[in-house]
Amino acid sequence: MVKLVNLNRARKQRAREQKRDETADNALKHGLSNSEKQLMAARNARNNQLLDQHKHEDDHDE
Repeated sequence: MVKLVNLNRARKQRAREQKRDETADNALKHGLSNSEKQLMAARNARNNQLLDQHKHEDDHDE
């Protein structure tokens, strides 16, 4: 017996797989690794701390 294949379903499945592959490639190209994210967060926290140290208590944003 020959297995029947719904061509519309096969076409849509192939399109979904292609899109999934493209998004995975883009994530690798443009995304940051977990260690890079942690390093960036640590740097931002340090910079914010340094900025806060330079603030004067009597300065107001009025």
